[in-house]
Amino acid sequence: MERVAERFKVLSEPMRLKLIYALMDGEKTVSELVEETGGLQANVSKHLGMLLDAGVVGRRKQGLNAYYRIVDESIYELCDLVCGSIRDRLEEELRAFSSSQGRATAKGQQ
Repeated sequence: MERVAERFKVLSEPMRLKLIYALMDGEKTVSELVEETGGLQANVSKHLGMLLDAGVVGRRKQGLNAYYRIVDESIYELCDLVCGSIRDRLEEELRAFSSSQGRATAKGQQ
């Protein structure tokens, strides 16, 4: 359970989720990730280090650049599962809101 909790802890930070999302379409440098996420270089590097330590991402160095990529393929399934669940919940809330607005409009026209 400790390891499971640690994994969720690593994924509980919005910047780390932004980095994961940015890496889903392939390997990127720190500079590219800074630009894509809007984060500061030091902050992006810190979070990449945490993702690296957790085994979520991998790194390779080429010249002066460090390239990061997702190495834990299960992260794709996890993100799909969580995002799908959130989407379903938001759709349900939107339907309920639309339904209540329709009733309020109908009541006002009486």
